[in-house]
Amino acid sequence: MSIQKITIKNENYPELLKKIYDPPQELYISGELRKEEKYPIAIVGTRKISNYGQEMTRLFAEALAEAGITIISGLALGVDGLAHRIALEKNSRTIAVLGSGLNIIYPSAHQELAQKIIESGGAVISEYSPNTSPTKKTFPARNRIVSGLSLGVLVIDAPKKSGALITARTAIEQGREVFVVPGRINDFNSEGCNYLIKMGARLVTDPEEIIESLNIKA
Repeated sequence: MSIQKITIKNENYPELLKKIYDPPQELYISGELRKEEKYPIAIVGTRKISNYGQEMTRLFAEALAEAGITIISGLALGVDGLAHRIALEKNSRTIAVLGSGLNIIYPSAHQELAQKIIESGGAVISEYSPNTSPTKKTFPARNRIVSGLSLGVLVIDAPKKSGALITARTAIEQGREVFVVPGRINDFNSEGCNYLIKMGARLVTDPEEIIESLNIKA
């Protein structure tokens, strides 16, 4: 894949990302990353997605994509990958942020998905040089970019120790909206979601609530 490198001083560096307290000083990009994305919203959740998580991801991602929203996520298994795929199905822009270099797509099962995102007019990006392998530290660091590129973050199907909660926390620190799809109180995959709601995140049961909250005109 063709890779472009830009620094924070580049005129095409994303404006929203530039406003966070610790923006990456350089970005490696395959595809098209815009200075100003049209209504970017992150969708994140567990890698071990439940049937309920699949239903809710499809419900929300389809509606947001149809409203012209750019879907941001982390290319991980589970909620992330499904959100990217639904955006592609709806011919909507989607951007994947990696916790590895662009020459080492992780997970490797999503190499084809990454290529389809690029071919669709979206982008796969990373703050790491192209041959950087993923580590336990690179993924939490990646999450601040997912939220930093977005006006808001939607959390679906997330246990209490999910990386999605790290993304939600960075979104709060960055002054971004956090939306959460609730789950059953005895469901392991909903513990993180319900915890975020108790902590003050906005409970949503209909995609229109996100669209209206951000004054998005389809």
